Amino acid sequence: MEVMCGAKVGNMVHKAKPYVLTVGLQFGMAGTYLFTMASLNHGMSRLVFIVYRNAIAALALAPFALIFERKVRPKMTWTVFIQILVLGFLEPVVDQGFTFLGMQYTSASFASAVMNAVPSVTFVLAVIFRLEHIKIRELRSQAKVIGTLVTFAGALLMTLYKGPQFDLFHHSNTTHQQGGSHTQNHSHWVAGTLFICLGCLAWSSFYILQSITVKRYPAELSLSSLICLAGALQSAVVALIADHNPRAWAIGFDYSLYGPLYTGCIYK
Repeated sequence: MEVMCGAKVGNMVHKAKPYVLTVGLQFGMAGTYLFTMASLNHGMSRLVFIVYRNAIAALALAPFALIFERKVRPKMTWTVFIQILVLGFLEPVVDQGFTFLGMQYTSASFASAVMNAVPSVTFVLAVIFRLEHIKIRELRSQAKVIGTLVTFAGALLMTLYKGPQFDLFHHSNTTHQQGGSHTQNHSHWVAGTLFICLGCLAWSSFYILQSITVKRYPAELSLSSLICLAGALQSAVVALIADHNPRAWAIGFDYSLYGPLYTGCIYK
């Protein structure tokens, strides 16, 4: 009897693992917005932050990819290579670039809430491109449709309503330029929302293309590492063109290091 109970408990724990890990990932992702906002508020360049974040993510994933996928990694083709470049542009460059810009105009909590619409946008895009089929009589399809509508309604509510600002990472040495950006956070709330929505659309497009690429290159860790590397290189080009200040690349033992390190490790 005890053996049977132990087996049932073990089976329940095994089935619950994906859900527990998903919840834990959500907490980790919430932290990425907080650390990102803290880094930006402490004067770090948004474009440089994206470069460091993706470079750290690529370095963090590479050892696991080399160890666990050395026997299953397929050969690289030109089609997969081009798709990796596009994926690196969609998520690290476009998504993070617009999302972080919109977050500077709004807040970390607002950006995190609106980006929760990514699964719903991905579902809509999948239906448009016929990667997902809706059978309205099935409970699963009904749940997806209702979830999509609820998510969009929540994003719309967040857009229309702006609560009081809460600066968790306030710093006494905040520069005048950062103070000006806080003023813009109030006056350009709608613009910030638009930027975040563009980032949301780019991230959803990334998921659609990634689902296609992973079928041609079924080595998830290697693929993620290559995407991060491609994103870091493309972001570096953008950062070098847009920001000519060499001091923007400086890193110290502060949020210019903690932010990219945390978000890079949790990112993928």
